[in-house]
Amino acid sequence: QVQLIESGGGLVQAGGSLRLSCEISGRTASTYSLGWFRQAPGKVREFVSALLWNGGNEYYGDRMSDRFAIYLDKSRNSVYLQMNRLKPEDTAIYYCALQEEGKASYEYWGRGTQVTVSS
Repeated sequence: QVQLIESGGGLVQAGGSLRLSCEISGRTASTYSLGWFRQAPGKVREFVSALLWNGGNEYYGDRMSDRFAIYLDKSRNSVYLQMNRLKPEDTAIYYCALQEEGKASYEYWGRGTQVTVSS
Protein backbone atom coordinates (compact mmCIF):
# COMPACT_ATOMS: atom_id res chain seq x y z
CA GLN A 1 0.00 0.00 0.00
CA VAL A 2 1.53 3.28 -1.12
CA GLN A 3 1.46 6.01 1.50
CA LEU A 4 2.61 9.59 1.19
CA ILE A 5 3.15 11.79 4.22
CA GLU A 6 3.83 15.50 3.78
CA SER A 7 5.50 17.73 6.32
CA GLY A 8 7.20 21.08 6.53
CA GLY A 9 4.26 23.42 6.15
CA GLY A 10 3.65 26.33 8.47
CA LEU A 11 3.24 30.05 8.81
CA VAL A 12 5.84 32.25 7.15
CA GLN A 13 6.09 35.92 6.28
CA ALA A 14 6.05 37.05 2.69
CA GLY A 15 9.53 36.75 1.21
CA GLY A 16 10.40 33.80 3.41
CA SER A 17 11.15 30.20 2.52
CA LEU A 18 9.85 26.77 3.37
CA ARG A 19 10.90 23.27 2.43
CA LEU A 20 8.15 20.71 2.12
CA SER A 21 8.94 17.03 2.48
CA CYS A 22 7.02 14.01 1.28
CA GLU A 23 8.00 10.63 2.64
CA ILE A 24 6.92 7.69 0.51
CA SER A 25 6.30 4.19 1.80
CA GLY A 26 5.05 1.08 0.05
CA ARG A 27 6.41 2.30 -3.27
CA THR A 28 6.80 -0.26 -6.04
CA ALA A 29 9.06 -0.52 -9.07
CA SER A 30 6.20 0.93 -11.10
CA THR A 31 6.72 4.41 -9.68
CA TYR A 32 6.84 6.82 -12.60
CA SER A 33 6.38 10.36 -11.33
CA LEU A 34 6.13 12.32 -8.10
CA GLY A 35 4.32 15.60 -7.99
CA TRP A 36 3.30 18.50 -5.80
CA PHE A 37 -0.09 20.16 -6.07
CA ARG A 38 -1.81 22.83 -4.03
CA GLN A 39 -5.32 23.95 -3.29
CA ALA A 40 -6.26 27.32 -1.87
CA PRO A 41 -9.63 27.93 -0.19
CA GLY A 42 -12.37 28.24 -2.78
CA LYS A 43 -10.05 27.41 -5.66
CA VAL A 44 -9.40 24.35 -7.78
CA ARG A 45 -6.37 22.20 -7.20
CA GLU A 46 -3.32 23.55 -9.00
CA PHE A 47 -0.25 21.78 -10.34
CA VAL A 48 2.98 22.99 -8.72
CA SER A 49 5.78 20.71 -9.79
CA ALA A 50 6.72 17.15 -10.73
CA LEU A 51 9.67 14.97 -11.59
CA LEU A 52 10.28 11.48 -12.87
CA TRP A 53 11.46 8.84 -10.42
CA ASN A 54 14.08 7.56 -12.85
CA GLY A 55 15.45 10.98 -13.61
CA GLY A 56 15.06 13.41 -16.42
CA ASN A 57 13.01 16.54 -16.66
CA GLU A 58 11.40 18.53 -13.92
CA TYR A 59 8.12 20.26 -14.51
CA TYR A 60 6.65 23.40 -12.95
CA GLY A 61 3.35 25.19 -12.98
CA ASP A 62 3.00 28.64 -14.45
CA ARG A 63 5.35 31.21 -12.90
CA MET A 64 6.67 28.77 -10.31
CA SER A 65 10.03 27.67 -11.64
CA ASP A 66 11.71 30.91 -10.62
CA ARG A 67 10.83 30.44 -6.93
CA PHE A 68 10.21 26.73 -6.40
CA ALA A 69 12.50 23.73 -6.82
CA ILE A 70 11.61 20.05 -6.65
CA TYR A 71 14.15 17.37 -5.86
CA LEU A 72 14.30 13.72 -4.94
CA ASP A 73 16.32 11.79 -2.39
CA LYS A 74 15.97 8.14 -3.30
CA SER A 75 17.97 7.04 -0.26
CA ARG A 76 15.26 8.55 1.93
CA ASN A 77 12.35 7.68 -0.37
CA SER A 78 11.42 11.31 -0.20
CA VAL A 79 10.61 14.16 -2.54
CA TYR A 80 11.01 17.77 -1.53
CA LEU A 81 9.70 21.13 -2.61
CA GLN A 82 11.90 24.10 -1.81
CA MET A 83 9.84 27.29 -1.89
CA ASN A 84 11.55 30.66 -1.85
CA ARG A 85 10.35 34.28 -1.91
CA LEU A 86 6.93 33.16 -0.81
CA LYS A 87 3.91 35.34 -1.48
CA PRO A 88 0.51 35.50 0.25
CA GLU A 89 -1.03 33.95 -2.87
CA ASP A 90 1.06 30.82 -2.23
CA THR A 91 -1.16 30.14 0.79
CA ALA A 92 -2.73 26.72 0.27
CA ILE A 93 -2.72 23.12 1.31
CA TYR A 94 0.13 21.40 -0.50
CA TYR A 95 -0.25 17.77 -1.54
CA CYS A 96 2.26 15.20 -2.64
CA ALA A 97 1.18 12.64 -5.23
CA LEU A 98 2.55 9.55 -6.93
CA GLN A 99 1.87 8.31 -10.44
CA GLU A 100 2.62 4.78 -11.51
CA GLU A 101 3.80 3.74 -14.93
CA GLY A 102 1.01 3.28 -17.40
CA LYS A 103 -1.48 5.27 -15.38
CA ALA A 104 -2.97 8.43 -16.81
CA SER A 105 -3.03 10.38 -13.57
CA TYR A 106 -1.73 10.54 -10.03
CA GLU A 107 -3.36 7.73 -8.12
CA TYR A 108 -1.86 8.12 -4.66
CA TRP A 109 -2.12 11.27 -2.58
CA GLY A 110 -0.99 12.46 0.80
CA ARG A 111 -3.21 14.30 3.24
CA GLY A 112 -1.50 17.59 2.63
CA THR A 113 0.37 20.18 4.63
CA GLN A 114 -0.83 23.73 5.21
CA VAL A 115 1.28 26.63 4.03
CA THR A 116 0.24 30.10 5.14
CA VAL A 117 2.08 33.18 3.96
CA SER A 118 1.35 36.41 5.80
CA SER A 119 1.73 39.79 4.19
